[in-house]
Amino acid sequence: MKYYLIAGEASGDLHASNLMQSLGGLDKEADFRFFGGDLMQSVGGTLVRHYRDMAFMGIIPVLLNARTILRNLAFCKKDIAAYRPDVVILVDYPGFNLKIAKHVKTQLDIPVYYYISPKVWAWKKYRVKSFRKYVDEMLCILPFEVDFFRENRYKVHYVGNPTVDAIAQRDYKDETFAEFITTNNLDNKPIIALLAGSRKQEISSNLPSMLEAVKGYSEGYQLIVAGAPGIERSFYDDFIGSFPPAKVLFYQTYRILAQSDAALVTSGTATLETALLNVPQVVCYRTPTPRLTYWIFKHMFHTPYISLVNLICGREVVKELFARFFTVDNIRKELKQILHVQGYRQNMLDNYEDMRRILGGSGASSRAAAFIHRSLTIGN
Repeated sequence: MKYYLIAGEASGDLHASNLMQSLGGLDKEADFRFFGGDLMQSVGGTLVRHYRDMAFMGIIPVLLNARTILRNLAFCKKDIAAYRPDVVILVDYPGFNLKIAKHVKTQLDIPVYYYISPKVWAWKKYRVKSFRKYVDEMLCILPFEVDFFRENRYKVHYVGNPTVDAIAQRDYKDETFAEFITTNNLDNKPIIALLAGSRKQEISSNLPSMLEAVKGYSEGYQLIVAGAPGIERSFYDDFIGSFPPAKVLFYQTYRILAQSDAALVTSGTATLETALLNVPQVVCYRTPTPRLTYWIFKHMFHTPYISLVNLICGREVVKELFARFFTVDNIRKELKQILHVQGYRQNMLDNYEDMRRILGGSGASSRAAAFIHRSLTIGN
């Protein structure tokens, strides 16, 4: 069968590549054509557009690149029509992908499957109508999404979470603390990890306060910043130049977390990864106009939490210090709790175990591929 996939960012490239591998194992005649990245290309098939030519985030970048976005949309529609795939598989990236879904269903009559739902449950409920109209099957990776869509009269399928797979299959899984510090020329002191985000704006907003909050811990702990891919070392040096105990390590986030006693983490998938690696954490996310941001969150969003850990468990497992609660003092107090108050720390670890149970085991990509292949085979 012929598969056309669209992933518009790095995480989508990763998850789509794993899905492609699983589909290839089930369908020996699988032919892939895609908008994506290097990981998808390494699986095989034809890369039509790289996500780096598509990933415009924020109002201003989108406006400045509107012509490029429109050209990409027009080209994608023509390319799908010329290729005539058996299915179009969309991976997150809603602004672009929902427009493609509408075109494919109304103009080309090709099945549309969505893998990894956009986070419409946070504040864009109106988009569920588009899913009902233009997406044949939605494969979700967060358990609570099933209830959300069901409440909005749309049947979806939970296939598990690919982050569980990524943690289970990570490199250096059996690495010891001694091996880690020897390889990276570190001290023999426990580690506090700092994950300040993946984009420069996030890092600039969060890292200075994180460093300030851990200042008092530099005698008894090593302070390790997990460098984000694509961010140059000199960018981090501007922040830690006056904070010599902190070190930056690149391309080792899972290894750093696996050896850490605690972590300060910005919101996002990193909070889930930290929990799956069983590291007590403080979620911290600085925002502009913090009081206004918090008001908007409380009154206009449809979710009580910002971190995936709390959303999955349906209760506060990790402390969320964002908007008006993001202060150096609050971060320092919460870090002290998870490091030195044993009952508090253990309660968080126990809740992590419950989160793992809710998520289910590994194999998300395999289950998603099996569902897609089975559905298409029956349909044909």
